[in-house]
Amino acid sequence: MADEKTGRRGIPLHTKILIGLIVGAVAGVTSNYLWRDAPQLLWIVDNIANPIGQIFLRMLFMVVVPLVFTSLALGVAGLGDIRSLGRIGGKTFGFFILTTALAVTVGLVLANVIRPGDYLDPVVREGLLEAYSSDAASRIETAETTQFGVNTFVNIVPRNPLGSASSGDMLGLIFFTIVFGVALTRIPPKLAQPVLNFLEGFGQAIIVMIGFAMKLAPIGVTGLIFAVTARFGLDVLGSLSAYVIMVLAGLTIHLIFTLGGLARFLGGIPIRQFFRNARETMITAFSTSSSNATMPTTLRTAQEEFGVPREVAGFVVPLGATMNMNGTALFEGMTVLFLAQVFGLDLSLTAQLIVVVMSVITAIGVAGVPGGSIPLLVMVLEMVGVPGEGIALVLGVDRILDMARTVPNVTGDLLTSILVTRSEGLPLVPATAPDFSDEAAIEVTPQVVVDSPARPGVQAGL
Repeated sequence: MADEKTGRRGIPLHTKILIGLIVGAVAGVTSNYLWRDAPQLLWIVDNIANPIGQIFLRMLFMVVVPLVFTSLALGVAGLGDIRSLGRIGGKTFGFFILTTALAVTVGLVLANVIRPGDYLDPVVREGLLEAYSSDAASRIETAETTQFGVNTFVNIVPRNPLGSASSGDMLGLIFFTIVFGVALTRIPPKLAQPVLNFLEGFGQAIIVMIGFAMKLAPIGVTGLIFAVTARFGLDVLGSLSAYVIMVLAGLTIHLIFTLGGLARFLGGIPIRQFFRNARETMITAFSTSSSNATMPTTLRTAQEEFGVPREVAGFVVPLGATMNMNGTALFEGMTVLFLAQVFGLDLSLTAQLIVVVMSVITAIGVAGVPGGSIPLLVMVLEMVGVPGEGIALVLGVDRILDMARTVPNVTGDLLTSILVTRSEGLPLVPATAPDFSDEAAIEVTPQVVVDSPARPGVQAGL
């Protein structure tokens, strides 16, 4: 894989992406400072930078649906009988809920201690409300159509799986794919094997397509970051500095101490090694602001850098890209308290517990795309008595925070795949990194064979 990740001059892909990120940010901030209101700058943003970035994102989104279907179907079929699927599925959801609940707790503690809403100038507040009122109104309208209840669970079962795939209904697609994968384990091997062979070949073709998209990543990232920073510069960031710093600090604390600590103590991976191996996924997540767009990189990192068996990675990562939004939950909890402080509302302990529960629940329902959490955040605001219009205050800096909160989202997916692998007693056999255990007691073997009705002798290793 060194050849696929390395350019002609031997620069790793994640380094190229990071360089593009820095170049785009510096150029954007500088352009905003020198030519803020110049129509030429807006023309460059709208006709050059943003289109380049959108082409890169579209190429990633283009492969998400087929990648989810092939990887999840093969993963479920490779896990074998329904008892194994239920056990691994239960562990996966358990880790998702654990990391999400811990994230919200970190966020609420910081928000109560720092109280960033007390630092916002009333004049700035009125200006932001006026500037983003129209955008806020559309988000509120979207939130009003998003209701949680019995129908939420009913709608997970799609009427038409192709319709779910075309409309971006990932939960519906995932449900169909899981049932399809289970069905493959219940039919005779001679009938299941041709389907599995097709999915194998189809999945490999998708991986090659992902490689094409990632070659554009450094240029695409430069365009995306330039478009954001050239429009807004540092002005909006400065007016909400206490809030922005608090959210970034909360995400950093959760990323390093919560996720890194779990990787060390439950996964047996040193914290520094964990983040070193996850850096390409984290940089891609930050630049795209999308768990779905990052999913191809997350899958590759889980298997190649950490040695997670393909069946486990293929099951956990697609689910995580849709349902494991711990960074988003932290952002929602902190934002609700921030806006409550801005409007002079003192939320009780009961109200804050509601925020915790709803942040965990709504984070599961967040679309893994840029800005996907905003409509659900409006709903949580209304539930605890905070005016939904207050969302206009944070829309100006949401793009920056969206980039930041996507990083723990996808890092949590990597972590969960590692912890599930460890809990199943399977070895981690990375292709490009050493064994992570400090003790020699964990034996590294080249592969583990998992027998299933549909796939006898499926290799669970690399």
